[in-house]
Amino acid sequence: MRLSRRHGVIFTTLLFALGLAAAASGPAAAGQIEAPFSAAPYRVGERLTYNVSFSSFPTAAHVRLEVAGRGQFYGREGVELRAHVETLGVVNAALYAVNNDYVTFVDPATGLPYRSLQSIREGARTEELSSDFNDPGGVSAIPPKQTAGALPGSFDLISALYRARALPLAPGAVYPLAVRNGTTIYSAELRVTGRETVKTNVGTTNAVAVQVRVPSDKTIEAQRLRIYFTDDERHVPVLITVRHPAGEIRAELASAEFVAQPEAAPGVAAPAQPGNVVPPVAPTPVPGTAPPTAAVPRPAPATPTGADDLPFKPGDQLNYNFYLGPSPQPIGTASLQVRARAQYYNRDGFLFTGVIQTTGSGQALFPVNDQFNSYVDARTLMPFRTELNLREGNRQESFVISFDQNGATALFADGTRVEIPVNTHDLLSVFFALRSFDLTPPKTTSVSLLVNKRPRLLTVTALRRGTVVLGTESIEAVEVALATNDPNGDRFGLRLWVSTDRRKLPLRMTAQTPFGPLRADLAIIPTRLQ
Repeated sequence: MRLSRRHGVIFTTLLFALGLAAAASGPAAAGQIEAPFSAAPYRVGERLTYNVSFSSFPTAAHVRLEVAGRGQFYGREGVELRAHVETLGVVNAALYAVNNDYVTFVDPATGLPYRSLQSIREGARTEELSSDFNDPGGVSAIPPKQTAGALPGSFDLISALYRARALPLAPGAVYPLAVRNGTTIYSAELRVTGRETVKTNVGTTNAVAVQVRVPSDKTIEAQRLRIYFTDDERHVPVLITVRHPAGEIRAELASAEFVAQPEAAPGVAAPAQPGNVVPPVAPTPVPGTAPPTAAVPRPAPATPTGADDLPFKPGDQLNYNFYLGPSPQPIGTASLQVRARAQYYNRDGFLFTGVIQTTGSGQALFPVNDQFNSYVDARTLMPFRTELNLREGNRQESFVISFDQNGATALFADGTRVEIPVNTHDLLSVFFALRSFDLTPPKTTSVSLLVNKRPRLLTVTALRRGTVVLGTESIEAVEVALATNDPNGDRFGLRLWVSTDRRKLPLRMTAQTPFGPLRADLAIIPTRLQ
């Protein structure tokens, strides 16, 4: 399944909640009537994060919206709005790769944008763009192109969403909106269809249902784009749905918070930073891991030390090729990545993603296409949400697990509740966390691991130092044995070789399987590991 360029643009625009201009047809511009305006959605420090699902992919993308500041920008008073849009997992790898940042500066009295900056990273396309809006001498001032009843001026996608939030959203009301895409302005309508109760990950909400229409475009009309806003003065978008031909797209609010920030007084200069519009956030220190409860034998705590000692950072990606026996042809691949540190489900955390799939002869032997998402606490690296989408032979299963590390329980989406020790990992989080362990031979570290709805004790034992040869690289590494407290818990002979440099890269994994010895080698090794 592939998304065309046209459908990819529709998908991208949905991610920050309007998706109403990218595929519209036929120009229009704004009229000159006044419309009610509420300043509540423009409160500095508001940060909204969204999980986007697409068809059978429970986590296809991540979206962040933020009211970043207020002050003097580009010589005039403004409010700074920011957005980050990023596709994840298989959608990112096979359908449509997006990792974009946006900044829009709007007038605090009207919500009209006057300057926008974009950092576009879509597949092979990399571009830095800037635009000026609502010049009185521009196309929106040409009388023959005015649209009666529209809000004055034109909006980009971010400012359009916030301007929609600033409307009264009265039941039965229709609000025309002019949205600019590139050099063309398109007309859309926001139709308030009623009030509904919406259930999301942040709770049950009384919401105002709004249908977004572009009457001149039958494709957009067929997709029935709907936005559900909280029924209060802030009108926070809690859910966005689109009936895309390839499957339903849902952008669901994962967290909503206010980050205390001092607001610059009017007339006081505030910095405006073009270029990389969303600066990186330094990770916080990771303290020692508390010992788990007595649900399994007590493990020794792992002790990562601090932010500078984390062996990974957002954006890191590890790619592996799997080999069976002596064959030089890979039978499968794995790709593991550290996503942005952000607010996920109202928690400060990292997102670890993983895709494992068989290829070639491996696909014929045993087809596998597994996807993993692990949301972990930024301070402890313990998971608070895990998403699994497993396709193995005839087995097709999806799991969503919510971890209550303090309450020592794991709740599955099917209602199953499993008692776990405090500080229990999932399969993906433990892979990244063990890189923070003390792997000095003969050190042994034990942690709790949830597998198949049951906690196990995973023992990580540093055996010996040696050298691993990958391609033309000879890399100093430590051999590590992995075993569980199950009967015959070392029957697969799992071994992991980890580089001894500060990044502690997992270089090679081996196991004994019913099909023969299996080996996974890191596919890309930097020439300078230090």
